[in-house]
Amino acid sequence: MDPDAVAKAFVDHYYNIFDTNRAGLVSLYQDGSMLTFEGQKIQGVQGIVGKLTSLPFQQCKHNISTVDCQPSGPAGGMLVFVSGTLQLPGEQHQLKFSQMFHLMPTQSGSFFVFNDIFRLNYA
Repeated sequence: MDPDAVAKAFVDHYYNIFDTNRAGLVSLYQDGSMLTFEGQKIQGVQGIVGKLTSLPFQQCKHNISTVDCQPSGPAGGMLVFVSGTLQLPGEQHQLKFSQMFHLMPTQSGSFFVFNDIFRLNYA
């Protein structure tokens, strides 16, 4: 398993779902997952997906600049750090963001998001 290839595939998959059907992110989290979104901590799959689907816009477009990955721990986890921009409908300027995912393996051989930290980057 090439961690960089897994991270790239995960990032492509995650932001494609986020940009087109945020409710579909439910399959990427579990009850023990935690999201910190702009400093607000949310635990559990329902709370996380509830937060993401309640954001005050229906669509957006993420443009990924960097994806950095490191193996994490003996259980086969991975840390994935993403930076880029997002464009909201009707907005002239793109917003810079950073997001960190701690991915953990599932018994079926895929990964789920155990930890997720998102921040807008204000200049």
